[in-house]
Amino acid sequence: MRKCKGFIWVVAVMMAVSWSAVAGAADIVIGYSGPLSGPAAEYGEDCLNGVDLAIQELNAKGGITVKGRNYTFRLEKMDDRVDPATAISNAVQLRKDHKAIAIFNPVANTIAAMMKINQEKRNEFLIMAYTSMPQISEMGNKLLLALTQPFTIYVKTQADIAWERGWRKGAMVVTAGTYGDTWRKAFGEEWLKKGGTITFDQPANYYTRTDFAAPLTGALETNPDFLLIGGPSSTTALLIEQARARGFEGGFVMIEQAKMDTLAQVMEKPLLLEGVIGLARVSDVTFPASAAFTFNYTNNYKRQLTWESVVNYTSMHALAKAIVVANTTDDAIAIRAALPRVFPMLGDQYPLEYFGVSSNGRLISAAAVQTMKHGRFTQPILYAWWPKSQKEFEQVQKTTKMSIPMTWRNTGDM
Repeated sequence: MRKCKGFIWVVAVMMAVSWSAVAGAADIVIGYSGPLSGPAAEYGEDCLNGVDLAIQELNAKGGITVKGRNYTFRLEKMDDRVDPATAISNAVQLRKDHKAIAIFNPVANTIAAMMKINQEKRNEFLIMAYTSMPQISEMGNKLLLALTQPFTIYVKTQADIAWERGWRKGAMVVTAGTYGDTWRKAFGEEWLKKGGTITFDQPANYYTRTDFAAPLTGALETNPDFLLIGGPSSTTALLIEQARARGFEGGFVMIEQAKMDTLAQVMEKPLLLEGVIGLARVSDVTFPASAAFTFNYTNNYKRQLTWESVVNYTSMHALAKAIVVANTTDDAIAIRAALPRVFPMLGDQYPLEYFGVSSNGRLISAAAVQTMKHGRFTQPILYAWWPKSQKEFEQVQKTTKMSIPMTWRNTGDM
């Protein structure tokens, strides 16, 4: 009898330990489908790392509490190689096998594919979309969150700067594909509206091309004041070097996919960037929380910090907050509805500031533009593009933790 009691006691202890481990290990699964191999792999890794670091930090603090129960986050990643069919397959698997409540994706084409299935009744999930394509957030998907500004903000602000410099003739050699085609079209329309001229317009495949001789020959023969360029940063750097080697002394306007941080790092002669106008370097747009974040990121991943990492990191924290506010871990509709209540998220805690979310699901943050003049990068210009009045803009100025002054530019892009 004593042996039996002992056996029962051991089993009871084992069951208690087992139950405790299960109870303490309740997971909220966050999915990632994006390019982790092929030409866009580095870009995809930067996005993934941002989400991963946020999850590590959230879990290290004990996770979150929903309905009195503790939850930690688990990240499930899948490679879609920028293939829409694979992205859909990944999303289905992430929902079916892992019950992912949200899936991060950083490419417009694959995001659009996933939007076909994320609102299916009783199978809903949030798409955390890292894309500046304005059309993505205009398609009526109620469970999509676009994590960064629409690129039309950059079209308008960079065109203004170029015009103020006295440039009137522009030639366009931008990356091929839906994103590049839409950027070129938007910029061309904005430039013509100002009274400028587009002298040449030919897309180029920045993912496969390393020799830009053909499009550059055509563009430079038109004697432009500037070139509108951009695609992946490394090949954008090659185009700039080849344009300068051909004697081009004009300026460059870059689409925001090309990052000045990376260009300056990979170019043999960074001074060839003289006159460039583009998205500001992430290292020059700092908040009180930026130093700690940069230290943690570079120590964890042994790679250069990028905007992709910063934006995905901060948006993962926004998602976690929304889950707590919604008081549910599995109702995507309720989590989306709760999101406006988590803002503002300010720079004393995060390396990026979010001031809200638009009615069509785009997270609101300032646009940052920078140039190089006399061999030095200028102080970034931060544009608050969402306030509808001077009073609203003044409230933003009072709220922000940013030390760099903001400029109000109501572009109407929401």
